[in-house]
Amino acid sequence: MKLTFRNIHRDIAYFYLGLIIAFAFSGIFLNHRQAWHPRRYKADVREVTVRPVHKDSVSEDYVAAFTHEHNIDDNVRRFAVNNNVLRISYVNHDADIDLTTGNTTIVHYKITPLLGQMTTLHVDTSKWWIYYSDVFGAAMLVIAVTGMFIEKGKNSFRARGWKLALAGIIFPLVFLFLLS
Repeated sequence: MKLTFRNIHRDIAYFYLGLIIAFAFSGIFLNHRQAWHPRRYKADVREVTVRPVHKDSVSEDYVAAFTHEHNIDDNVRRFAVNNNVLRISYVNHDADIDLTTGNTTIVHYKITPLLGQMTTLHVDTSKWWIYYSDVFGAAMLVIAVTGMFIEKGKNSFRARGWKLALAGIIFPLVFLFLLS
């Protein structure tokens, strides 16, 4: 097989097709995670009442006791008090406790099938995945560069493609400038 830009472009794109599709979908959904969290969904919501406490009494021991008392079999990620509401974030649960009234909402989340796994790929930082993602990033550069040399004639990169490429570079830079 002859080594050409077209063949390199095609074969790398074929190899990474699944990952390109997964990153495209998960990237779109992650962009909208403020309105809807793509990785997980609410599987159960419980309303309970606990004894009101002063915010100065909130500690790791208090959080551990709450977790045990309400049979939350999950790891605590963080907790914080904001406007007399204690938010305990677990890996698969959230608990919001009104420290004044004791009214509490416990939400149990489950991973969204397929989409949850795709978004995990998009944000995973494990050592082996970082290296694979670096290779993927380099492959995307190869696809971009080889794509510039595939077309010949009036639709070539030299004839008109550079204008679109320049617009594609300027467009996000304008947003970055405006958002700064």
